[in-house]
Amino acid sequence: MEERTFKIFVVEDNDWYNRLLVHTLSLNPDYEIASFVTGKEFLDNLHKNPDVVTLDYRLPDMPGLEVLKRIKAVNEEIQVIAISEQDDIEVVVDLLKNGAYDYIVKSKDIRSRLLNTVENIRKGVHLKREIQTLRREVQNRYSFQNAIIGSSQAAKRICGQIENAARTNISVTITGETGTGKEVVAKAIHYNSARVAKPFVAVNMAAIPGELAESELFGHEKGAFTGAQFRRIGKFEEASGGTLFLDEIAEMDFTLQAKLLRALQEKEIVRVGSNKPVKTDCRIIAATNKNLQEAVLNKQFRQDLYYRLYGFQIELPPLRERGNDIILLSRHFIKEFCAENNLPLKSLSKTAADKLLSYAFPGNVRELKSVTELAVALSTNEEITEDQIILGNEILMHDYSGREMTLREYDIHIVKRYLERYGNNIKLVAQKLDIGVATIYRMLKET
Repeated sequence: MEERTFKIFVVEDNDWYNRLLVHTLSLNPDYEIASFVTGKEFLDNLHKNPDVVTLDYRLPDMPGLEVLKRIKAVNEEIQVIAISEQDDIEVVVDLLKNGAYDYIVKSKDIRSRLLNTVENIRKGVHLKREIQTLRREVQNRYSFQNAIIGSSQAAKRICGQIENAARTNISVTITGETGTGKEVVAKAIHYNSARVAKPFVAVNMAAIPGELAESELFGHEKGAFTGAQFRRIGKFEEASGGTLFLDEIAEMDFTLQAKLLRALQEKEIVRVGSNKPVKTDCRIIAATNKNLQEAVLNKQFRQDLYYRLYGFQIELPPLRERGNDIILLSRHFIKEFCAENNLPLKSLSKTAADKLLSYAFPGNVRELKSVTELAVALSTNEEITEDQIILGNEILMHDYSGREMTLREYDIHIVKRYLERYGNNIKLVAQKLDIGVATIYRMLKET
């Protein structure tokens, strides 16, 4: 990100000190300096929005405190360094209370003190601008239009639901098959809501061992259990003021569900190893690929928690029901992947598009993204052809290096492909392949 000029206004009626301050600050070529000798002259130019003002406490036409108040009334972001010959603690406190960044006494070390203070402000301003730029980029990425790409009625319906959910703090439950984009929708709600400036914290309940889930959500105190060497805040506290996304909520242990219910009802949590409640303020968005109503009937999910989470319901359709959205999404992924890897933009041939449209995509949008990115990587021309679209079992058995593999290597290869397809959800992959979780961990250690 290109940094714009850092503007500093010097307000000082003493000619010698005015020239000293201007000269000192001019030593840094990145600073743009302007100087004024009266409060009125400076205030007439305040619309030019300096980043920093060095303000003499005693001006000939008005008190420095009055100038400070006017600055803050116009633009709270302008940082003011008060400068004076006085070393009066009451004056200092009064200035700091009214928004001054620092107070510097006119002395022999004023030059070094001034440069250090201004540089600290500059770093803070630059960091803030970077954060604001990144936030705008994230908001654009998760705008209503970019969150759900497509022209189908289903895509339009989901965009409308996201917009409605973002307007309030109501709890949201997102349902849909694995890979339909539940986390993308959750982020779109967060980044278009009033909580955008606060954290978005995601936790996959299926990926956390049962004995660690409570600590993960609520945190723990030092010595709460073996290995707890320090206090650790949980996801609820980490998401304070923002959004907590509980993915695969149906996989949560039944006992933990009761503690989650209490946290939602009381808006407070208790860290493991503590009796002291901690107030929380985070919006809950839950997601699952299971039917929660059936889970309630089967005594696998608490009915009271179900109703507590119910809130705003968003159901994501499988990709196979979204028609030509498959092509629009694949072109989006091609453009994104080419840009990220500094590749010339590639197009999709008609036969390649037809092949995509003929496939059911059990892994949904996540699978389409992987298929599309692989096709770009395999393509050596400007156009992606049908044979570069590797689908289904073709992905599992395709050997990109051309070398022969042992049976064990093929097994590991298949496991890794399934992990990619199902978002590294080891428990789900173990179910899909009908093998143990420990077996998957052993295979991953071999790679």
